[in-house]
Amino acid sequence: MRQDVPIAAIATAPGAAGVCVVRVSGEGALGIADRLAPHVKPPFCERSGGTFAHADFVHPVTSEKIDDGLVLVFHAPNSFTGEDVVEFQGHGGAVPSRRLLEAVLAAGARLAEAGEFSKRAFLNGRMDLTQAEAVCDFIQAKTDRMAHVARAQLDGSLGSRINRLYDAMTAHCADIEHQLDFEEGELPDTFVRQTATAVQETQAQIQQLIASWNASGHLLRDGALVVISGKPNAGKSSLLNALLGRDRAIVHDAPGTTRDAIEESCALDGIPLRLVDTAGLRDTADAVEQEGVSRAHRLMRQADINLYLIDGTTREVPPHDLDPARTIIVFTKSDLGAPPEEGGAVAVSSKTGEGFDALGKMILRKLGADSGHDNIVNARHAGELRTAYEAATHALAALSCDLVIAANHLRDAAEALGRIVGRCYADDLLDAVFSRFCVGK
Repeated sequence: MRQDVPIAAIATAPGAAGVCVVRVSGEGALGIADRLAPHVKPPFCERSGGTFAHADFVHPVTSEKIDDGLVLVFHAPNSFTGEDVVEFQGHGGAVPSRRLLEAVLAAGARLAEAGEFSKRAFLNGRMDLTQAEAVCDFIQAKTDRMAHVARAQLDGSLGSRINRLYDAMTAHCADIEHQLDFEEGELPDTFVRQTATAVQETQAQIQQLIASWNASGHLLRDGALVVISGKPNAGKSSLLNALLGRDRAIVHDAPGTTRDAIEESCALDGIPLRLVDTAGLRDTADAVEQEGVSRAHRLMRQADINLYLIDGTTREVPPHDLDPARTIIVFTKSDLGAPPEEGGAVAVSSKTGEGFDALGKMILRKLGADSGHDNIVNARHAGELRTAYEAATHALAALSCDLVIAANHLRDAAEALGRIVGRCYADDLLDAVFSRFCVGK
């Protein structure tokens, strides 16, 4: 990542829009503003940070007027990146934004790499790695719940907690290394016991964060596959349409209407769901329908939740080979009569909406997704926390027999925590983190 010239990129989404923003960051950014707006007095290099001015944008090579708009000035370190930053706000649209960016590049900037603005903000101490990753998560959030979590982490909630754990683990390691200066036999009698208690307390806090990933964090990130299965005419397509609030699948009394899987997305308590309506499960001589039934069985095996539907007006017995940990028995058409009593099942009516609240709660319960604090929603963070937890476990085992080994394990635990927030990092870690970003961020 070259830092000898300012970087530039379009910071707004492509396509027709009222405004386009081209962001420039780095030493020389103000000079580029002066070259694109040479008629503005006083020049931008003499203006205070946090100010703006209207200007005609002129191509620095051809002197052609390419647009007009606002120029915003930010001085280091009081900018997103911690460097001098200029933002050109011109007219939106594919061609005007491209022309404005080309003029900025012709004035001496280079095109930013993916995530380079956020990467510079991290390297300049404007944010830690959890906050940088939260920028990306906030932009890409699919539900309000994910946006809420990302916003909190962008404000530093997770980083502060991880930093405290890092400091605590580093202090445990320092305490042991300090005791290594004693001659053998001079260690205080209570040292090992007190150190073990302190490490266990820190380890318990790490475990709480890991549990938040296992409970709902991974679901907020990846979503859940919910398969709607059952025999023909069980009401699968009607349930899909009712859950989506629109007619997505064809509903007909003729068996075998749905021959292939139909997938749609929705959210339940902020958890993204992939809803899949499948072909009715039955023996058939129709080759196309046979393939649909085979796909339905494959999806049932892959599902996080399998909603197995039974027509509540019949006396059908659920198949014995359904996985109880992932299956919810759903009796449909409850508006046509009382469904059979079945422990752990739920009765619904796609026509009246009866039972849908209970079904939603049952899905969340099966998923293990509570509505509590979603501290960890990033797989990288979860992996580093597991590494720290395991290293602390090894340290506890070594405390009573070899303090040097115990200290080494605690150092490994601290480094894993440090990699989450960026207090310990290598170039390949930063490349992996910021490669997920768009060029303008």
